[in-house]
Amino acid sequence: MNYLPDREKLKEVISARALAMTVDEAEKLAGYVNRMPTPLEFHLFDTMWSEHCSYKSSKPVLKTLPTDAPGVVIGPGEDAGVVKFCVHDGREWDLVVAHESHNHPSQVLPVEGAATGIGGIVRDVYCMGARVTGSMDMLRFGDPKGKKGETTRGIVRGVVEGIWKYGNALGVPNMGGDTEFHAGYDDNCLVNVVAFGVVPHDRIVHSFVPEEAHEEPYVLILAGKPTDDTGFGGATFASADLDGEQGMGAVQVADPFLKRVLSTANAEVLDMLFTRDIKFGFKDLGAGGIACVTSELAAHGGLGIDVDLDAVPVSVKNLPPEVIACSETQERYGLAVPESVAEDVLSIYNVKFELPRLFPHCRAAVIGRFTESPVYNVVCRGEKAAETPIEYITEGLVYERNEEKTDFSKPEPDIRPCDPAINIREMLTSIAGCSRQHIWSYYDSEVQGNTMMRPGESDACVSVPVEGARAGLAVSGDGNPWYGELDPFLGGAHSVGEAVRNVVASGATPICATDCLNFGNPENPVAFHQFRQSVRGISEACSALGFSGDKYPLPIVSGNVSFYNQSTAGNAIPPSPIVAVFGKIHDHMKATDIVLRKAGSAMLLVGTRKDELGGSLYYRTCLNHTGGKVPEFRGSLEKKMADWVLKLIHQEHALSVHDISSGGLAVAGAEMALASRELGIELFVDSNPVTLFSETPGYLIEVPEVFAEKIDLPDFVSVAGKVKKGCSLSGKGWNVDLSALREEWADKLQSVIWREEGC
Repeated sequence: MNYLPDREKLKEVISARALAMTVDEAEKLAGYVNRMPTPLEFHLFDTMWSEHCSYKSSKPVLKTLPTDAPGVVIGPGEDAGVVKFCVHDGREWDLVVAHESHNHPSQVLPVEGAATGIGGIVRDVYCMGARVTGSMDMLRFGDPKGKKGETTRGIVRGVVEGIWKYGNALGVPNMGGDTEFHAGYDDNCLVNVVAFGVVPHDRIVHSFVPEEAHEEPYVLILAGKPTDDTGFGGATFASADLDGEQGMGAVQVADPFLKRVLSTANAEVLDMLFTRDIKFGFKDLGAGGIACVTSELAAHGGLGIDVDLDAVPVSVKNLPPEVIACSETQERYGLAVPESVAEDVLSIYNVKFELPRLFPHCRAAVIGRFTESPVYNVVCRGEKAAETPIEYITEGLVYERNEEKTDFSKPEPDIRPCDPAINIREMLTSIAGCSRQHIWSYYDSEVQGNTMMRPGESDACVSVPVEGARAGLAVSGDGNPWYGELDPFLGGAHSVGEAVRNVVASGATPICATDCLNFGNPENPVAFHQFRQSVRGISEACSALGFSGDKYPLPIVSGNVSFYNQSTAGNAIPPSPIVAVFGKIHDHMKATDIVLRKAGSAMLLVGTRKDELGGSLYYRTCLNHTGGKVPEFRGSLEKKMADWVLKLIHQEHALSVHDISSGGLAVAGAEMALASRELGIELFVDSNPVTLFSETPGYLIEVPEVFAEKIDLPDFVSVAGKVKKGCSLSGKGWNVDLSALREEWADKLQSVIWREEGC
């Protein structure tokens, strides 16, 4: 490779084509192809070498995460992770989980960005052969009453609209998630999406060409919506700082109704292939479009591919080859099958399911042939559009980023006045502490009829994904930006810890986790240090909170890294590691919720309160203070508490369970009373800010009074109060009538964001 390109010429191409690659990267590409790259090659490598696709800054750090444990079938590397779930009627069923982000698109075009985020994550689970049984969203928005409040409120409404319009039409239940508001997201909202489903163990599908393709001819079938220019440059758009409305053209357009038909057609195609014992590969078209799916299917199978762009169904005439190959048009799939069955596959899509009648130019078509020569060849209109060794496309780049250790801590407040009746009201009626029910009310969480616990009814949403089985699935997603900005390590650790506690509180044993790591520019040494520390926190927490035996961690089986979450003005988001945890309940009928059951029951406090209120809801809402000491992560104690709570639930002694997190013991008790409507809690504990409002991890559990009297409690458990009649929360010298503030607590989000009252 002796070709020496003109660097000035490369700069001109990068500028003219709005590429994200550096001149050094362009020079490396020119050396690979030993000539000036074609337009398609420039865009292809710009996409595949982007941060979004290649993980070039994060790869070395991600290797420190625990990804293996008993029960893991497929870890990170394919479209979704797979773990063992249950056996029903003699058949093994596996759980399929995926976690992604759609942040930049949702900031620029909230409805379309959020909708296509749901569409993409659902396709990832479908492509493993699974039936998708649920989705979930972890959303982060700016301050709706701050300097950019009007913009923020519009983004919130748009994102929620995009989620419900797509998800409800698709027929996949949305199981809620969590939503936080922080001024650090004024310029960059976060839309993190999770999808999950189940697949028979013997019908897992892989996203690469099988070995049989070395022995007989295999072709690549593209099925779905005709290719257009939407989403062109989407991967690189997600790998750069956000600049106002720039990048609108890189946002895809979703079609959930077409997706439903495609999903049914896909299921029939896969069933036909499995029934005939035909080996195949299957992958959705996401970032990088056709270029990505063709190169990855071939490369991961040890093959090359010849792609004919003239065979690609398009909805716009005379598209340039780089647009046809790299646009991210939604609702498309790539299928690698033997040439001998290609016509049968096409017939299912085009004849039986009549794709051409559903949407103009929509159909399935053969667009490529796999080759023994490991070369990526693309032709368009009779001319060579790309020719390069395929390994160069998929090997990606790796950068060793610099980091600058920084102390992010802030001091404690000078004074901590505590008036429980006033403070609890302030927290519950704040944007940070109010109910999220108005957001969840837009989502159809029961569409498939397998939902046991809807959003807000338990600490985790609970469903029965395998029809007729006893096994239940509990899911929760969490992350605390206020912890992250004060201590990135603890922000990462507690994102795991809280999600685990939520799943445990529902009665489920955690079996796996996923993560989405949202940060600023990795080329900024401070931002990269935040990233590394957060990952270290996640790794330590997962290592401490494994439930498959003492030596095994809680495995991370899928995830995503989202860098460049900052504006061109340099305003980066708070470090935002967001973790979803999935748990199994052996009998879904024994799942627990947060609803108080009986006056006179004892309330057990699991987890001693510590003087660590940094980043707490009390500090932020009542004292207008964002500093202080973040709760320590005590992994060994967290595991002991979780084991004890699960034992209590499995022995059917727990009547209701709620984890202690935002707002501490007092807010946890208030939320249980609000969920119960006619019952409340009298607390016996001291009325000071540490006891009432510290967010030291723990649980609040209702048990029968007689049980509390006879049980020998461990040192981390105490009787903290009792259930009483009337929807109120009281303590020594104070009482909060929760029924009087219920309406404001429930209505706050709708009032501020949808009706814009007081803004």
